[in-house]
Amino acid sequence: MTRKILVTSALPYANGSIHLGHLVEYIQTDIWVRFQKMRGNTCHYVCADDTHGTPIMLRAEKEGITPEQLIARVWQEHYDDFAAFHVQFDNYGSTNSNETKESAQGIYRTLKANGLIEVRSIEQYYDPVKNMFLPDRFIKGECPKCHAKDQYGDNCEVCGAAYAPTDLINPFSAVSGAKPELRNSDHYFFKLSADTCQAFLRQWTRGGALQPEAANKMQEWLGAEGENKLTDWDISRDAPYFGFEIPDAPGKYFYVWLDAPVGYMGSFKQLCAKTGLDFSDYWKQGSDAELYHFIGKDILYFHALFWPAMLQHAGFRTPTKLFAHGFLTVNGEKMSKSRGTFITARSYVDHIKNTEYLRYYYAAKLNGTMEDIDLNLEDFVAKVNSDLIGKYINIASRCAGFISKKFEGKLADIHADKLISEPLQIDSGFYKLKPEVVAEVADAYEKRDFSKALREIMAFADSANQFVDRHKPWVIAKETGKETELHQVCTLALNMFRQLSILLQPVLPELAKNVESFLNAPRFTWEDVLTTLPAAHTINEYKHLATRLDPKLIEAMVAANQESLKPMTDSHSETRHAEHQQHAIAPIAETIGIDDFMKIDLRVAHIVNAEHVEGAEKLLKLTLDIGEENPRTVFAGIKSAYDPEKLKGRMTVMVANLAPRKMKFGMSEGMVLAASGETPGLFVLSPDDGAQPGMRIK
Repeated sequence: MTRKILVTSALPYANGSIHLGHLVEYIQTDIWVRFQKMRGNTCHYVCADDTHGTPIMLRAEKEGITPEQLIARVWQEHYDDFAAFHVQFDNYGSTNSNETKESAQGIYRTLKANGLIEVRSIEQYYDPVKNMFLPDRFIKGECPKCHAKDQYGDNCEVCGAAYAPTDLINPFSAVSGAKPELRNSDHYFFKLSADTCQAFLRQWTRGGALQPEAANKMQEWLGAEGENKLTDWDISRDAPYFGFEIPDAPGKYFYVWLDAPVGYMGSFKQLCAKTGLDFSDYWKQGSDAELYHFIGKDILYFHALFWPAMLQHAGFRTPTKLFAHGFLTVNGEKMSKSRGTFITARSYVDHIKNTEYLRYYYAAKLNGTMEDIDLNLEDFVAKVNSDLIGKYINIASRCAGFISKKFEGKLADIHADKLISEPLQIDSGFYKLKPEVVAEVADAYEKRDFSKALREIMAFADSANQFVDRHKPWVIAKETGKETELHQVCTLALNMFRQLSILLQPVLPELAKNVESFLNAPRFTWEDVLTTLPAAHTINEYKHLATRLDPKLIEAMVAANQESLKPMTDSHSETRHAEHQQHAIAPIAETIGIDDFMKIDLRVAHIVNAEHVEGAEKLLKLTLDIGEENPRTVFAGIKSAYDPEKLKGRMTVMVANLAPRKMKFGMSEGMVLAASGETPGLFVLSPDDGAQPGMRIK
């Protein structure tokens, strides 16, 4: 039965370029959509630029242009970058559209009519120089907990503490540098704490729409049954602001995170207008269509709580599933401008050119979970050259020439009863993939376990190469009377190459199109994989389909990204959506002397035990052995990043001479060291193999 599917990716923010971290999501989504279309399903893929908010307004002002001019320019840049990587949207829109505005205002009015909108006066910081209220991320100051300087208004990136902007010591505006003033303003709230929202979300988050690890995280945020941990959601911002004005509320605008997911609806409405699709067929409650959102794990909170609660209570259907993925690291580390690994999509195109190499490498790493994936640049070169060139392309390049030169481009009859030699009879099973193998590949694609799909496909490529190596057409071609055998061997090999191309088409769409042209074959469908080209079918002359990836191109790309470094000029960027993966690095702290450093006693610690702390949202209780008679207890704010079971037995680093701190849950006798950046995520430090508990780090 043909399925009816609507697919979205998270909307890239119109305040920066697309980079390799963003592309993990869009390539993953595009592969899945192409697979569905190959299967004959009705599948629509829509996306849009996310265009509203204070950062857009301030950047446009800085550049001396209107926000509309800025977002139009960035939209074209994003669209071109996606096209270069063969990400094929059915519609790519903008949240600054009439369709999104109508949908956002309609949802708001319904929520208000249902008693789920409340107006409250709140006290917040105001910039007296810029004459604007400041979002939390636009206020900086000294952390009230650890006293680190230059921290944001919502959390400290040094100690991980969360707080209100009013808790900051010596706060200042990140926009003008002025000391902000506290002023009152009426704000509009979506009552997420309402019993009806709580009850719905408890049921929905456990109903199979989320990956297991995401569902578990939601239960953490929701709290135990009967516990109301969700707070109402502030959905308004004060003028000046670039966005949609709230109906009947002059000077009040929808917070960007309200109309961003509504942008999925707006983009789909544009597609409906172009194609005649019925919007309600996909979005009404009770719809038989499937709705899938591909997102980064950093925006689960918005997509798994706010968004379904809004949809449910505004009379729309909720997503069938949310597919969350992890972040991208490069060479095992966060993308870094100083190392030249913060690589934009355009820089990749300019240096490497063949974007399908990256599509293949990402697919080989993706497994449908929320795990981070690593782009190891050396491994990238090796895998492309080994798999795509050495295994896949190699089959055609070794056999096609003989068909063109000796047989006028016509293929032989390769039905089993027509094969002329016993060895070919034995090998004939190669050219018809077993249906169960094809089914396994299809199942892996469906589950987004692309790495498994490619392992199966490359195993078949190995078989095809073994067949060619065993029969050596280049040797047969020199022997008299072996023309029929040569013809059949090369035809069998090219049919195997065709089958591989069909299986790889979701990952390598442009290459598959070129193979279709070379083989003079109609557009591949999934069903074609269990068929062969007919006898006497004429193929075209073989031309190089792909070339080896030169490591020097990678080196040049990395060097170019290092050379193009410039000081950060936009200190007002708000990291959201896929922007979270930009991994901006905080500036280096003030210089200290060696004597200051030596006051800190860093020790290698063995994590003897790790456990959850009842009632604590962020803490894990660690029992650490640093070579003393008794182990120490440390409460670490790393619960969001680590399963305590996986920490047991690890070696880490701790500050051993930090004064003990009495906490609500007990005495903490030190501090574990962990790395963090602009993005969500903590990374506990580990010493090299061989380090022993108690060793001092100097």
